[in-house]
Amino acid sequence: MDIEAVPGTGPAAGAADGERAAPVEWTVVESAVGPLFLAATGRGLVRVEFHADAARREQMLDRLGSRLGAEPVERASGLLTEPIRRLERYFAGAPDALDLPLDWSLTSGFNRQVLRELAAGVPYGTVVGYGELARRVGQPGAAQAVGAAMGSNPLPVVVPCHRVVESDGGLGGFGGGLETKRRLLELEGVLPAPLF
Repeated sequence: MDIEAVPGTGPAAGAADGERAAPVEWTVVESAVGPLFLAATGRGLVRVEFHADAARREQMLDRLGSRLGAEPVERASGLLTEPIRRLERYFAGAPDALDLPLDWSLTSGFNRQVLRELAAGVPYGTVVGYGELARRVGQPGAAQAVGAAMGSNPLPVVVPCHRVVESDGGLGGFGGGLETKRRLLELEGVLPAPLF
């Protein structure tokens, strides 16, 4: 499921005088690729971060607080229950879609367009090239910009930037590290083969 950020909210808007910002809940869960930091608002999952050691967790809490205008609280009301359940199933090898409500507040413009296409159009067990993804969003010469969008993805695994590879079959880059990308692709039963 895809939830668009509510107009007038998000990182640029902040809370108006007298209004409270949307609550942000977070937790860290173990996974097959190490600890994952998860955060959600009432609109949906807003952040996933790999390698969530204590230092990275503190950085994420500071960034989320400033970007979303609310102090994140640790697992208070159950916003993360379904994302945790779905991710556990994913890492156990279930090919279910990670079809969760998403809060797109931490991305915008071209990056958001590319990430939404990736989430909707590149299913479990498949890969796509950077150039092909650029073509799908109507910007056939923007393969490098697609790479930048992948690098800024606030929702890796759920918005599967690990499925974007080089057209010659190379892994390409990955913010979580190439070993993490390789492990996610192995989990899904696919490693990149040449796309042409």
